[in-house]
Parts: sequence; C-alpha cells; structure tokens
Amino acid sequence: MGSPTILDTILARRERDVAEAKAAVPPSELEARLAEAPPAIDFIARLRRDAPIAVIAEVKRASPSKGDIAPGMDAAAQALRYARGGASAISVLTEPTWFKGTLADMAAVRAAVEELGPDRPAILRKDFIIDDYQLLEARVHGADAVLLIVAALDDARLRHLYAAAVRLGMQALVEVNNADEMSRAAELGAALVGINNRDLRSFRVDLATTDRLASLAPPGATLAALSGISSRADVERFAAVGAAAVLVGESLMVAPDPAAKIRELRGVPAAAPGAAP
Repeated sequence: MGSPTILDTILARRERDVAEAKAAVPPSELEARLAEAPPAIDFIARLRRDAPIAVIAEVKRASPSKGDIAPGMDAAAQALRYARGGASAISVLTEPTWFKGTLADMAAVRAAVEELGPDRPAILRKDFIIDDYQLLEARVHGADAVLLIVAALDDARLRHLYAAAVRLGMQALVEVNNADEMSRAAELGAALVGINNRDLRSFRVDLATTDRLASLAPPGATLAALSGISSRADVERFAAVGAAAVLVGESLMVAPDPAAKIRELRGVPAAAPGAAP
C-alpha cells in the first residue's frame, strides 16, 4: 500500500475532530438549536442571479500548499469587502488544522452580511465533510450550502450526506476532479457541481481540469470552477466552457483591495474616483 495522500491525512484528522466535537457538544444539542438558526437562502439561485458568471469569494487563513496566508484576518471584515465587490457567495474554510478556519469565522461572516438583507451573498461551509454532525454545525452557524467532496466519500455516504443537507434546508456543492468523480456526481443527481482544478491527493493545480470535465457535467446542473483562478482571463476561459460561477480564494486574500479584485474578475468597470463603493 502506498503512502497516504494529503487528502487521506486530512480526512483522518477530521474524523478525530468530529468525535471530539460530538463529545463536547452532543448532536442533540445542535438539533435543538436548529430552530434558532438564521434562515437559508437558495444558493444556486443566488449564483444564477449574477449571470453570466458569479464569484464565490473565499475566506481562507492558510492552506496545506501555501502555509499561512492571512492568519490574523478579521473574517467578518473580509466578507464585507467581498460583498462590496459584488460576490454572489462567500466560501468560509472551517477546517482548523491545515486551513486554520473555524465555525466562529463562518458565524461571524453570516452575521456581517445579514445586514445586507435578501440580496446578501450566500454562505458556503467549505470543509472536509464526512458526518451528519458537520451538517448540523453548518446550518446552526448560518450556512446556506455545504461542500461535499466526491473523492472523500463512498457512494453511500455521498448520497446520505447530500440528502441530509437538503433536509436541513441547505444545498450541496459537489466537488469533482476527474471523469470518474463527475460520473458519480451525475449519478447522484447533483444540481451544483464544482470542478476543482486542484487535485486534493497531491494539491497540484491544473487549470485544464475544468476544460476537460465541463462537458461531462450532468444536464441542467449549475457548474462552478474551483481553484487557481486569479484573473479575468481565467474567468472568461471557464465561462466559455459552461461555468456559471468561479470560486476564488488566495488571489482575493492577498489582494490589496478585495472588492476591486472581485469587480475585475467580474468584468465590472472600476468605480470612478469619489463614487460610492
């Protein structure tokens, strides 16, 4: 047997994390808090509202490949910068070991955008979700959608978590990286498919991944391109093959003006000097 991949290592740690979280806060306690959770909006509809292509802007403190990116970031302030730039959705990394994210970050992001009303960006919990407990956490802390990584789940677990997310009033962004995984997403009937240009087994990025897989997406599914996107040219490239959204992380986290960077990605002219943001 070969050495464990980066994904294997992360998943093993997340299993321990979930067990510890359940011991600290039982599932029944989270279930009791569901009635008080902030209401969800339709994640796919929110993306589609900003056609021809929407930006999912990511709140990310660190990553396995880059190390620290912005460990001291104020997640709520960053989310408002994204909203000002026209982000359709905000992806919040909540994995604590390699990405240094927390559920508190997601709750803070949700609270910050709540003042924007029904036009607020939708909220995605981006994590390595392997257990129903994480779905409860996501909904209680304000997520509208969750990430389900096909490479991390067998078919039975993928189907179960997809259905469980829907029962909780959320949608699932189903992530794939190769043709076999796209086939599994199609069999699932995934309504929202994300093609990750980053192979989570090695963390190498290949932008041609979206080009290769876009035509294999389930008919009618909303398609998003994930990872390695940093320019308007990248956005246009993926829009041309059918993507309705792009997820952008590191290039926004390091941008001096994240709102301006989002407008650039969207192809929106820069605001005139002195104009309201």
